[in-house]
Amino acid sequence: MKKDAEHGHRIVSLAPSATAILCAIGANKTLVGVTKWCADVAPVGALPKLGDCWHMGSLDEILRLKPTLVIGSVPYKQETVGKLLEQPLNFLAMNPRTLADVYADIRLLGGIVGRAKAAEALAGKLQREFAEIESQPKKPEPRSRVYCEAWPNPRISSPPWVAELVRLCGGEMVVPAGERVDETLVAEAMPDVIVLAWAAAGDRADPKKAYAVRAWQEVPAIQNRRVHVISDELLNTPGPPLIKGAKELWKVLNDKRAASASGG
Repeated sequence: MKKDAEHGHRIVSLAPSATAILCAIGANKTLVGVTKWCADVAPVGALPKLGDCWHMGSLDEILRLKPTLVIGSVPYKQETVGKLLEQPLNFLAMNPRTLADVYADIRLLGGIVGRAKAAEALAGKLQREFAEIESQPKKPEPRSRVYCEAWPNPRISSPPWVAELVRLCGGEMVVPAGERVDETLVAEAMPDVIVLAWAAAGDRADPKKAYAVRAWQEVPAIQNRRVHVISDELLNTPGPPLIKGAKELWKVLNDKRAASASGG
C-alpha cells in the first residue's frame, strides 16, 4: 500500500475528535481507517471501521492498514493501549481537558499533516463561533445552575470543556467537571437544569431515569421538568462538533420553549 501522496501519512484514527479535526482541515486523504464512532461526527465514507481505545477488536485489522500513525484518546483501557504500544508504530494519545487544549490539538494535528494554515483557521472559527454565542442576549442573572452528565452508571459529569461552554451560554456547572459524582452531591448542588449527554448514546439518553432518582426529588431541575438531552457527539467530541453542541446548550439555557419542555 502506498502512502498518501500529498502528506506522506497513513493515519488510523481511534479518536472521533481527531477524525473530525482532520476532515475539517481537508486532510481526509491521510485517513486509512477510523473507529466505528467516527461516522457520527465526520464524513468518513467507506473507510474501514475499527474498534476504539476501549474495545479495539482485532489488532491485525489495524496492522493490515500499515499506518504511519495511530491516534487514540481518552477514555481508554490500559490493556488495549498497551497492545498498540507493543507494536512498531507511532501512537499519538490525545487528552484535551479545556477549550484551550482543543485549539492546541487542532494546531498539533494540522502541523503533523502539513495543514497548519487550515488548522489555524479552524481554531479561529471555533473561537469566533463561541464568542458569538457568548455575546447573544441571555436570561438575566443569576446564572442557571447546571449539571451536565456524561455517563449515568457510575455517574460522571461532563468534561471541563463542557463546563466552559455552559458558562459562555450563561450557566454555571455546579459539580466538578469530568469527575465521578454521586446522586447526593448532585442533589446538594441544586441544579436548575440537568443536561444528559451520555457517551456512546447519541440522543438516546433517558430523562425518565433522572426524574425517577429518589435523591433528586427536591432538585429544581426535577421539580420544573428541566432535564434535557443533547446528543453525546455534540458535547463529548472535542473538536468542530462543539460548535453545534454550544448552540444546543444555549437553546436549553435561554430558549423559553426549552425551559418549558417536559423532557420526558
